[in-house]
Amino acid sequence: IAYETWGELSPAKDNALLVFTGLSPGAHARSSADDPTPGWWEEMIGPGQAIDTEQFHVICINSLGSCHGSTGAASADPRSGGRYRLGFPVLTIEDIASAAHAAVRAVGIPRLRAVVGPSLGGMAALAYSILFPDEVGALAVVSGAARATPFAIAIRSLQREVIRSDPDWQGGNYPDGGGPANGMRIARKLGLITYRSAREWRERFGRERVEVPDLKDGPFGVEFEIEAYLEMHARKFVGSFDANCYLYLSRSMDLFDVAEHGGSLEQGLAKIRAPQVLVIGVETDFLFPLDQQEEIAYHLKKGGRQVRFEPLASIQGHDSFLVDMDRFCPVMADFLGGL
Repeated sequence: IAYETWGELSPAKDNALLVFTGLSPGAHARSSADDPTPGWWEEMIGPGQAIDTEQFHVICINSLGSCHGSTGAASADPRSGGRYRLGFPVLTIEDIASAAHAAVRAVGIPRLRAVVGPSLGGMAALAYSILFPDEVGALAVVSGAARATPFAIAIRSLQREVIRSDPDWQGGNYPDGGGPANGMRIARKLGLITYRSAREWRERFGRERVEVPDLKDGPFGVEFEIEAYLEMHARKFVGSFDANCYLYLSRSMDLFDVAEHGGSLEQGLAKIRAPQVLVIGVETDFLFPLDQQEEIAYHLKKGGRQVRFEPLASIQGHDSFLVDMDRFCPVMADFLGGL
């Protein structure tokens, strides 16, 4: 399990804060002396910032099943010497949470002051708090869900089908350095469309046309700025993430259902004993819609937890937690500062 840390662990080992990631980021959430490149949550984590490394010993875990250091489908299988590929077991959010727990225990931390997670990480934070209820002091779920909606499942199912339909996927047995580049490109475009909001696209791009269309693309090539944006970011993603790992992590989100931990959503969430909970959602998020965060907050509050529910008016949709720091940071800082 790959992880990075920031801030000092207290002598009593009682100030550890665990951060789970979304689907594609690695453990590099913040720059450090060892790696000065900006992290994926650079503006959220650091000295005096919302997740304050002067207050907390912050640990960011790279999810089990990912391709950024933790064991996954792209890792070497010691039994065969080759890569696991589709021989990797079915991956669940609970597996990700359990692997993180094993890592936390391996570095000698008996209990976490807080667990924080956005998106897939929000699901993992819920799973961790359900599986290890006495080891979580506070919980922050950011744009997460207790289970996937049919819409989200449909989108991710289509993304996986696009990848598997690419001839270069080769049944998951593509060579190192190769793979279904076109399938990953299109899947990423589908993802990008759901990560932002129609309102943002309208305000940001309107119907602006590209200045110089690429004639090599033929009569149906990129004509609009929104198309150029999607193409640019999709091409960046290709080659940076292993296709099989993407398939496994994507499916893990669809399989997750808190109701399986007690027979109903209410009973599953009742297993969480963290006395203080923050639940953040975004009004324009249609991949993890606001009513999903609202139901988490409702049931936890009903179960006697001290819950703060924050619906934010960000226009960037699901990706708001990565870009709208003016709204997210004050809420997180206020919650964690009171622990």
